[in-house]
Amino acid sequence: MVVYNLPNRDCDSFNSVGEICCSYDATGKCDRTHPGECKEGLANYSHSFIDPIATVIGKYEGKVPMVIIVEPDSLPNLATNLGNPNCANNATGNAYKNGVPYAVKSLKAAAPSSTIYLDAAHGGWLGWPDNAQAFATLVQLLEIDGLIRGFTTNVANYQPLGTPCPASAFDKNMHTYCDGVAGGCCADPCGLISQYNNGQNEYNYVQALTKEINRAIPKLTPHYIIDTSRNGVPSARTSCSDWCNPRGEGVGHLPTADTMIPNVVDALFWIKPPGESDGCAGNSTASKCINGDKMCAAADALGTRAGEPCPPEAGDWYDYEVKQLAQNAAFNGEVEAAILPARRAMPFQPCEAECVSGYACGGDFKRCLPTADTLTRSAHSSVFATSFAHDVKKHRIVESVA
Repeated sequence: MVVYNLPNRDCDSFNSVGEICCSYDATGKCDRTHPGECKEGLANYSHSFIDPIATVIGKYEGKVPMVIIVEPDSLPNLATNLGNPNCANNATGNAYKNGVPYAVKSLKAAAPSSTIYLDAAHGGWLGWPDNAQAFATLVQLLEIDGLIRGFTTNVANYQPLGTPCPASAFDKNMHTYCDGVAGGCCADPCGLISQYNNGQNEYNYVQALTKEINRAIPKLTPHYIIDTSRNGVPSARTSCSDWCNPRGEGVGHLPTADTMIPNVVDALFWIKPPGESDGCAGNSTASKCINGDKMCAAADALGTRAGEPCPPEAGDWYDYEVKQLAQNAAFNGEVEAAILPARRAMPFQPCEAECVSGYACGGDFKRCLPTADTLTRSAHSSVFATSFAHDVKKHRIVESVA
């Protein structure tokens, strides 16, 4: 479950303004620059949003394993985006610094066996040491480290999963370790290493962030979930700062608890549902865009070229985009845009010969069925189980019924 509704939510963006605000303007819209303590907003969040969730999950304590992800983008914005008055005003600060601990403590009290992760943005945001240090210090001040298992990264973003460098690489900085090295764990499609960023891929980012967390909170040994819902094509964007419905992306690695650094990363998971729009551009009148963001009009954004339908508001279904994500899927890892399979059949679709990676043409009705390796990686092996695959027999039954 993802808890995502803080007062003055997502203070550095326009598309993801939440339903709870610290203050409202004369038209009833959220005024995130208005000062104050956000008492009413926090009361609304605590008692009308968090408390009902706590009541529900309490009924299932000990019956259903639960993983709870708390407030994507919130603390990273507070740690790094104070240049934006929406984030810098004391109302937003109070909302985040008090709302996040309230959520964590209330949900953990209602379901003590639940596993809770805070959001920690992604390597293209907090991969710089000073940003990671500011984030770690902020988490330490909240005094909730005994209630969380760790952090989620890359939620709703497109940073490459990559290959992890050895732990020794992070005794120094990535630009030192990767000096003269091309490819492998030093592959850098966004050119971050040359900017002294230690998180050019998410496997490396979580290792670098752990160093900073350990310094600020020695008692916390953080574990991570990495969102791979839309990062299958690392080189799709012409600018890696473009985050709004970028063109050419594909879904990434299938959800799995079988990770390359299992002592650090608990799971890869599709936290952001593929197909949900990142937002719309303010000048896209055809899409009836109310909360527009200039990033949704960037060159990489879908809807900016002829033939591409305008994207809907953030969170709404974007059919054009989800078909692109499926066509460019990289279920077993990442692919480069230049070598995407041409017109290969998608999972469980009719096929004549070739299927996308991880699937083979077969069965009574000639459809793309998962290979043994795909089934193994998708198996119900942990609390992060995915219902995507149980065994070949089940899929053939579904296929026959269809």
